[in-house]
Amino acid sequence: MSGLDLEELAEIELQRDEEEAAALGAARRPSAAPSVAPPAGPDPELSTNHPFYDVARHGILQVAGEDRFGRRVITFCCCRMPPSHELNHRRLLEYLKYTLDQYVESDYTIVYFHYGLNSQNKPSLRWLQSAYKEFDRSHKFGKKVTYFNYLSELREHLKYDQLSIPREVLRYDEELRNLHAGRLPPPTKTPPPRPPLPTQQFGVSLQYLKDKNQGELIPPVLRYTVTYLREKGLHTEGLFRRSASVQTVREIQRLYNQGKPVNFDDYGDIHLPAVILKTFLRELPQPLLTFEAYEQILEITSVESSLRVTCCRQILQNLPEHNYAVLSYLMGFLHEVSQESISNKMNSSNLACVFGLNLIWPSQGASSLSALVPLNLFTELLIEYYEKVFSGRGERGAEASEQGAPGARGSVPNEGAAAGDRPASGDRPTSGLARPPLPPRPLTTAWRLL
Repeated sequence: MSGLDLEELAEIELQRDEEEAAALGAARRPSAAPSVAPPAGPDPELSTNHPFYDVARHGILQVAGEDRFGRRVITFCCCRMPPSHELNHRRLLEYLKYTLDQYVESDYTIVYFHYGLNSQNKPSLRWLQSAYKEFDRSHKFGKKVTYFNYLSELREHLKYDQLSIPREVLRYDEELRNLHAGRLPPPTKTPPPRPPLPTQQFGVSLQYLKDKNQGELIPPVLRYTVTYLREKGLHTEGLFRRSASVQTVREIQRLYNQGKPVNFDDYGDIHLPAVILKTFLRELPQPLLTFEAYEQILEITSVESSLRVTCCRQILQNLPEHNYAVLSYLMGFLHEVSQESISNKMNSSNLACVFGLNLIWPSQGASSLSALVPLNLFTELLIEYYEKVFSGRGERGAEASEQGAPGARGSVPNEGAAAGDRPASGDRPTSGLARPPLPPRPLTTAWRLL
């Protein structure tokens, strides 16, 4: 079939969509013509210095929370696409690639809202072919696509309340529901929330973990994954960038939540504990850096470069004692990882892109694309200048060390080693992990050496 034939077929299909939308609008509002969705207003956090400001200002792409497996959700809204003569579609494709690259550390989900695509704003067939070649990397691509007729169907797969859905799409969905009244599936009932298990590790607060683990500041999952990765993963290329099987991640979460032993050696994937660590942070009820610090962190790009480290220290001064200790423990380890960037290719900047959105997010909705730059910059400063940023709170730092903050680069933190020292090779365990120096408690009695 020739390119011209494909163009004609695409045009016919698009015309049908427009006719159906027009008929639906007429059935709903007999006296009104179908409305044309205006472009979204500019994001107030979007800087004119953004490399794709000319495209990003339309709000076509939005970060929209997470799906049920913790994967970042990005929405593509056709109704926000301006007429073709006002938008460079080549730049749009580059912007899409640029956006997805921000989430290269794990899988992501794209939600495509088709409503609003019409003959005035549709890209050319050549552009569609280019996009297909960019993103279709395997024969399994088609199996990854799921089609939905109504917004309600998204609830099974996504955290629906976090989605940023254009009002035009919401209105169209309502019209579809009214048109097909009586033929929709019954709404899904959400079971009431259950109290967490005594051994619960994911989705509970730091305070809950501390109370259930005899006052231990460093959560067990964080300690175990850091210890394992320090022992076996520091030189792994792309550490923290790779994803893992969603099914396996859920299995390990279940084991941890039930207080059962987890042996990462059994899974044969060094990236698995890295994913578990990120998942733990992402599922905290409140981000490690707290909701209160979000707006302050966004201002980091407006601070003079020579004063940014000082600014970071000032922001961290306001963190709760527990959050500060856990953050110091984690950043100390990530600093170690960055020091091995020659082999693992993960410098402080790369690590920041991975961890930024796992450490901080707003109390309402999800972080906008324009917030990525300051959030990642702040995280990079914490990693790159770890010793400077986390100095000055001596008592807190000492307490964190007593609770297992990373002091040595060996397999087990210990108070006697200086930061950056490596234990002699004879001190390393010959098989798996050594048990962290934790007091006896129900959770650790179920844990075994890896």
